[in-house]
Amino acid sequence: MSQPSASLNRKAPLLSLRTVWTIARGTLTQLIRMRTFYFLLAFAGLVVAIGNFNIPETPAKELSMIKKVSFGTMDLFAWLFAIVSTALLIPRDLEDRTLYTILSKPVRRVEYLLGKLFGVLIVVGISLTVMYLLCGFMISFRESVYIAEELAAMEKDGRYSNKEIRDQIALISKHGMRPELGIAVIASFLKAAVIAVVTIFLSTFASSSLFTIIISILIFLIGHAHNMASSFWLHQSDGSMFVQQLVKVVKILIPDFQLFSFSEGIVLGEVVPYALVGQMFLLTAGYIIVFLLLSLLVFADKEF
Repeated sequence: MSQPSASLNRKAPLLSLRTVWTIARGTLTQLIRMRTFYFLLAFAGLVVAIGNFNIPETPAKELSMIKKVSFGTMDLFAWLFAIVSTALLIPRDLEDRTLYTILSKPVRRVEYLLGKLFGVLIVVGISLTVMYLLCGFMISFRESVYIAEELAAMEKDGRYSNKEIRDQIALISKHGMRPELGIAVIASFLKAAVIAVVTIFLSTFASSSLFTIIISILIFLIGHAHNMASSFWLHQSDGSMFVQQLVKVVKILIPDFQLFSFSEGIVLGEVVPYALVGQMFLLTAGYIIVFLLLSLLVFADKEF
């Protein structure tokens, strides 16, 4: 008699990682069925077009431009996909009444929100990996072509020493495919993770997916103009105390996405700021915790 009583009195864990993982896998399947990966075909076509676009510049500048456009497009696809896919999840579950079925089981609402977020991040991670491989293949191919052409032209000319030839090849390789470019992909993933959790927060009380998408995009754009907007407001108000406090509130409520833009320097061949990369991980974790708590506060009052 004591054993059944003990099992009944045993407290359930505050958070079940197995439940979160189950919901995340279900979210991954849901997004695949929604054919969200089709955008990779558009990206692949765009990468091929960029790779075949001839720019009247030196090989090093051409490679630099190709990288900038390719990784900029990758970043755009990542955060836009994070917004759109996340904004569709909870309304779709409500429409299909899947949400009622899930919450009728021993599933906590925080587990549901975490599962949805992790499911989106898995898809974003897979998409960024595929896009990075496509870009890497294209850039490496163009780099090898430029090196071969430059080497043949300099050897045929006969006026260049071996050192000059090696320096020119090294310059081209510097602007080609490098392992450090993976840090830029990680920065795009962190940025997408932040905007995804912001979108989840909005979707807990928004009236429609379209409204959530529009507001999320506006928040993302405002988050990229934090410093400029803050300086403008403070200058126009002559340092008003009210405006200063308002700026602080805006900076807390709207993430500063400009902080993730250090990846642009990495793409252009600058030194990787590893200390800043570590700060971005901590900042991303902080944003995720804050907006998940806000989402839970709103979502907990919903009657399903």
